[in-house]
Amino acid sequence: MIGRPLRVLAWLSFLAEVIIIGTGGAVRLTGSGLGCSEWPLCTPESLVPTPEQGIHGIIEFGNRTMTGLVGLLAIAVLLLVLHSVGGRRPVSAALWFAGGGIVVGVVCFAITSALGLPGFPFFSLGLLLVTIVAGVHSLRTTPMRRDLSALAWIVLIGVVAQAFVGGITVLTGLNPSIVGFHYVSSLLLVCATAAFLVRLDAAPGPRERAVPVWFAIVTHVTGLALAATIFFGVLTTGSGPHSGDVNVIRDGFDATVLAHIHSWPGYILAALLTVLTVFAWVQRLRPRRWLLVLVLAVLVQVAVGVWQSRDGLPGLLVGIHMVLAALSAAAYTVVVLRLKRPAP
Repeated sequence: MIGRPLRVLAWLSFLAEVIIIGTGGAVRLTGSGLGCSEWPLCTPESLVPTPEQGIHGIIEFGNRTMTGLVGLLAIAVLLLVLHSVGGRRPVSAALWFAGGGIVVGVVCFAITSALGLPGFPFFSLGLLLVTIVAGVHSLRTTPMRRDLSALAWIVLIGVVAQAFVGGITVLTGLNPSIVGFHYVSSLLLVCATAAFLVRLDAAPGPRERAVPVWFAIVTHVTGLALAATIFFGVLTTGSGPHSGDVNVIRDGFDATVLAHIHSWPGYILAALLTVLTVFAWVQRLRPRRWLLVLVLAVLVQVAVGVWQSRDGLPGLLVGIHMVLAALSAAAYTVVVLRLKRPAP
């Protein structure tokens, strides 16, 4: 049975995933990417920022603290889901795997540190591998509501992977490609938590298509257009003035050219959404309300994008643009999930 605590924590997990995109954007847009020079410590001698690091250290450390909150919420949601669908046994198994993951991580840390390599990324990698194994074992042994269990495990695995990528980001001096991957990964976690919220209220069991075939096909093509728009937006940001630190080398692309390329799939996206939304409302299809939400999100995105390009890419507008992209992707996720309905 799905209780109120799980619903509350699921919403908090979704909001935290959105907020961490905002705090991560603040790190990059204020030039605070190397505000903490080490990982997981902020400095070689301190876990927290020192007064010498100023506001940049506080901003970077604040984002790292947010990562801890996201992780705790993901763990809480997972344990409540496992208890709801399988009782104590899957919860106990998950906790045993957690202990094993920490042991494996510590062993990886000790070995790599003895070899003179950065230990924490390998600690994170060991923990990540065990978490993946735990998720596979859990899904194989807990047959009820595998949709919820799978999404909860995906979010937790994604959070652990993000910790690993975050450490690599710092150790590589904010490599633009890794920073971009870090953002896209966070956006996908927003989509996963949104999907969890949708499935939380959905009836279990088989589902059937609730829209015409062509409508479903065009909806998925729209997803490709949205993905292309976000992808070129990430490349544009990586080539622009907001690289996270004044000493970071950009990815080598011409930001002006990329800004135009970024808009092309955006035009295609707008056209496809117009067709889908009009038809959905005329035929009163299930996804119509969320298509309207997605259209509004994209329109705001377009307005913010034009504004920021004309005003020389102010950091605040770029940050809003980043968060809106994640919310647009989340709304699209809901649209896709509403293409089907429970089978009679």
